[in-house]
Amino acid sequence: MRLNAQNLDRLPAEIARPSYDRAQVRVGIVHLGVGGFHRAHQAMYLDRLMNDGQAMDWGICGVGLLPGDRRMDEVMRSQDGLYTLVVKHPDGARTARVIGSIVRYRYAPDDPVAVIEQLAEPRTRIVSLTVTEGGYNLRPATGRFDDTNPEVLKDLGDGVNPTTMFGFLTEALRLRRARGLAGFTVVSCDNIEGNGDVARHSLSAFASLRDPELGDWIRASVRFPNSMVDRITPATTDADRQELLSRFGVGDDWPVQCEPFSQWMLQDDFLDSAAGRPPRGDAGVNVVPDVRPYELMKLRLLNAGHQALAYLGCLAGHRLVHEASQDPAFAGFLLGYLAEAVPTLQPVPGVDLAGYQQSLLTRFSNAHVSDTLARLATDGSDRIPKFLLPVINENLAAGRDVRRSAAVLAGWARYCEGVDELGRPIEVRDPLAGRLRANARRQDADPLAFVADRELFGDLVDSEAFRTAYLQALGMLRSRGARATAEQLARD
Repeated sequence: MRLNAQNLDRLPAEIARPSYDRAQVRVGIVHLGVGGFHRAHQAMYLDRLMNDGQAMDWGICGVGLLPGDRRMDEVMRSQDGLYTLVVKHPDGARTARVIGSIVRYRYAPDDPVAVIEQLAEPRTRIVSLTVTEGGYNLRPATGRFDDTNPEVLKDLGDGVNPTTMFGFLTEALRLRRARGLAGFTVVSCDNIEGNGDVARHSLSAFASLRDPELGDWIRASVRFPNSMVDRITPATTDADRQELLSRFGVGDDWPVQCEPFSQWMLQDDFLDSAAGRPPRGDAGVNVVPDVRPYELMKLRLLNAGHQALAYLGCLAGHRLVHEASQDPAFAGFLLGYLAEAVPTLQPVPGVDLAGYQQSLLTRFSNAHVSDTLARLATDGSDRIPKFLLPVINENLAAGRDVRRSAAVLAGWARYCEGVDELGRPIEVRDPLAGRLRANARRQDADPLAFVADRELFGDLVDSEAFRTAYLQALGMLRSRGARATAEQLARD
């Protein structure tokens, strides 16, 4: 049974589906960067509300900005915006639900004007983002907006035919201002500390370069609440499509697989606290005054914990997250890293941090999710500065231990050499892949070559405590291998 609106009522009974009339749903949210995570998380919460008879004026219009988003456009068109969300439980059970909250999709390169008008439409009150950690165009070492980026320069010169997120949002807000409309609320759902603050900084910096008065208006008229989002969502594979077909009898070109756990902490900072946002609290979203404690917990434990597993696990020959998590050497190392990171956190209301750390190991060990270490290792130059370096810098400033954190960096450096310990090639997927490989391959002559890149690591290499820990870890990785290094650091 092909998944589309016509066949919705003919799907197998065990597949849940929208109980609401999708023809009555009106777009209130535009989402930039529709991928697996958005569809497993934010779109799922809206669908849950709609099934309860709420939020019918908060339908989602998805927007793809990049050439790689064309395939999503094709699938969304052929399936009327519908897709199957499959939750994979640790005991092997599967639950499947068709999600219907994305009621429109636009591929921006084909019709940028239509996207701008959708953003400028009065009904559009929220613009949400999953554009990855690197999508905010910030320099890693300084956090400043990169005004030398060629795509940014192009959009500054041609505001009405943009290609970047900044260009689209700025032009839409220019139109709203000219038409006497209010701004909208921008909700970043990317894994960045203070993601709303970062979105504000990036967008207002771009807008000010184009028109200083418009930049001031955006700062005053647009809200940027911070948020923390969490759900492990591996990339969809052909095996996932085939399993959905064989187990449930549904032909879906792009289903989404995820773990059972889901969490969303959202700052209550919208243009209109009543009419300016859907009642997400009724769907399980936690709307709180301050997201930061939860955000730091997730970024420095879960996200940085993924990095702790990814590089050392890959070097030792593991390819799947659950394999590394179930390996006592790497499980012990992960728990050691988490204990090292916890002192850098703020008190987290309502959370038992000891229990949270153990829950991460349980979640990572879910064999049925089949997440890959390669996915976690992707874009390290975007992720490491945001997830791991703050842990190292804060612990160094306080005179605390950084041996396991330094070992994660050493593991990344060895990983970027491009060969694991079994002699198998590693594909380094990163915007700075060439530079990272070049730095890593100079380590034989200069063991500090990788971390001496001040654009990525700032002044970290100047710290004697860090250098000692890093060189010790790198030396162990070279002489004894990743497993022995992990075991040693787990014991220490």
